[in-house]
Amino acid sequence: MSPALPADGPPAQDPAGTDAPPGRAAGDPGTGAADARPLLAVRGLEVHFPIRSGVLRQRAAGRVRAVDGVDLTVRHGMTYGLVGESGCGKSTLGKAVLRLVEPTAGTVAFDGVDVGALEREPLRRLRRRMQMVFQDPLASLDPRQSVESVLAEPLRVHGFTGDRSARVRELLDLVGLPAGAAGRYPHEFSGGQRQRVGIARAIALNPDLIIADEPVSALDVSIQAQIVNLLQDLQAQLGLTYVVIAHDLAVVRHVSDVIGVMYLGALVEEAPSDELYAEPLHPYTVALMSAIPIPDPAVEERRRRILLAGDLPSPVDVPPGCRFHTRCPFRRPTRCADETPELRQVRPGRRVACHWAEEIALSPGRT
Repeated sequence: MSPALPADGPPAQDPAGTDAPPGRAAGDPGTGAADARPLLAVRGLEVHFPIRSGVLRQRAAGRVRAVDGVDLTVRHGMTYGLVGESGCGKSTLGKAVLRLVEPTAGTVAFDGVDVGALEREPLRRLRRRMQMVFQDPLASLDPRQSVESVLAEPLRVHGFTGDRSARVRELLDLVGLPAGAAGRYPHEFSGGQRQRVGIARAIALNPDLIIADEPVSALDVSIQAQIVNLLQDLQAQLGLTYVVIAHDLAVVRHVSDVIGVMYLGALVEEAPSDELYAEPLHPYTVALMSAIPIPDPAVEERRRRILLAGDLPSPVDVPPGCRFHTRCPFRRPTRCADETPELRQVRPGRRVACHWAEEIALSPGRT
């Protein structure tokens, strides 16, 4: 069953002849000739927040470089994992893709459409196809609204013409909640159940892309695997494309096809998931991997732990040259402090922003 939504022309039809949202027929995983181009292409994206001082806050005293020139590509049906420590800009990047915050520079192309060039109504229509799952499921739900009201709201806003109550029941079934949950309020659910409601709201309009911002970090460890499995099941069933933002490397490892590692507002490494975990090439990624415990005591005892020196620099005062050189255990006396490394392809499908990536890969006992 698929919702009927008004389109900018004749509605798309699924094989049974039912109406579907523009851009993808109901139940269609998005395969075909159109998939030759990426679903999401981010180029040179920057999000800088001004710091103002003075009595009237009119004098610019600096800027927070939350996202500082990011390029990434997400293809139809894949999961792109975005990882990094708190404050690296990964959540701001996700919001900038949806224009929940306005980019300072760069472009975001969604299915070939320049998102930054859209005005209010065209942007609202495009957002049917781009949705977000938030980190805190309780804070993201209105405590005054029942679950039925929460799930029916996007249907109403975007002109759903079918039976809203039936669609709400369908959504609850898709996320593993009973139909009786429709009449309850957010405070009556557990954290995992609330996140299921948030996911149901995100898929209500049959989107193509979902940005999941730390979708399990606020949940008990025992519940996290259930939510991750739900996201994977929905991807297979509905043909969804994900950008999963997390600081937990174990979470993104199990759900991602490609992983991008962010540090201080920029991507420093990008690789297929299995390759990244088997052989990280950027010093920051190497350090992150060395902190993950290995369940084999013999291997755990032999491997080298890398402790990063110093604190994370402020995004207001990003170090010159390589932004990681102030904490890098592989720092060299030349280039690192005064030459910014390009995010370059060192192997097919692998990009690393490090002058010495090839030498680090050959370093004995680096992990």
